[in-house]
Amino acid sequence: MSVGWRGLKPGPSRREVLARCDVLSCCEGFSNGRTEWVTLNIIFRRLLWAQALDRRSRLLFYDGQMPANALPPEPPAQEWNSHRYAENARFVSDLGQAAFDLLNPQAGERILDLGCGDGALTEKITAAGAEVLGVDASADMVAAAKQRGIDARVMDAYSLNFNSEFDAVFSNAAMHWMKRDPDAVVPGVRRALKPGGRFAAEMGGHGCVAAITVALCATLEKYGVADPASLIPWYFPTADDYCERLERTGFQVEYIALIPRPTPLPTGMRGWLETFAIPFTNSVAEEGRAAFLDAVTERLRPALCDEKGRWTADYMRLRFLARVAG
Repeated sequence: MSVGWRGLKPGPSRREVLARCDVLSCCEGFSNGRTEWVTLNIIFRRLLWAQALDRRSRLLFYDGQMPANALPPEPPAQEWNSHRYAENARFVSDLGQAAFDLLNPQAGERILDLGCGDGALTEKITAAGAEVLGVDASADMVAAAKQRGIDARVMDAYSLNFNSEFDAVFSNAAMHWMKRDPDAVVPGVRRALKPGGRFAAEMGGHGCVAAITVALCATLEKYGVADPASLIPWYFPTADDYCERLERTGFQVEYIALIPRPTPLPTGMRGWLETFAIPFTNSVAEEGRAAFLDAVTERLRPALCDEKGRWTADYMRLRFLARVAG
């Protein structure tokens, strides 16, 4: 049962206080199939549960057992900040030339940049004479792209709503973040393409940041976090895995390869962790997060830091070009 805010009725007692949060359209409790108003203290006790749910879902606070049709909790989400990204991760777009060359944009083409981020590579595609639309799930990154003059929209990659509109779809360093349902992304890309359209992309591939991931999980275990592997926010497929996904959706794969690419980190491992490992960090109590990041960094130092203090991340890239039949 769902009741809009305007339709709320007084609770059973003046001592019962109903609160409205931005994530709620109502404040209801569920118990044995009955609907009950819940008090403010119950709402606050449910905040951690609510924050773990997919933000795109309708969030329900409940008293008693979780209803059978409620979604299970999900790990803390990655958070994107365009200023932090520009400071610690500019190398991502700087190293996107290989994917750009694979795309080979032509003047007059209409191209979709899937996971455009702050628009650094989108801007380069536009400079080649193409008409480009950038989409990204982060409102902050889309705002940064718009500041570059990019036509950009906030959009969920799992539910692209285009139909035969683009000559090409491009994606760089974004699709490995689309872990929740990779099989929903590829069909949306195919629908967006015109007959004969192409899909050129680079993403993290199998084995990417393996040492970093192990260090994060091992350190979380020492902090008492259960099942830290469930917090891994990335999907790093093999070439065979992703080739099969593309072909199942009707793409003809012209090129696909898994490529080792050790990647220097200009702001060191700490900057990388603060930018890309937020789901792990947020699982630690706020007062312990700095010490947690220090511990992970020191665990990685023997493997990824050289004698001059220069850090290199153990990247593996999956790069491909696929085409829809004409």
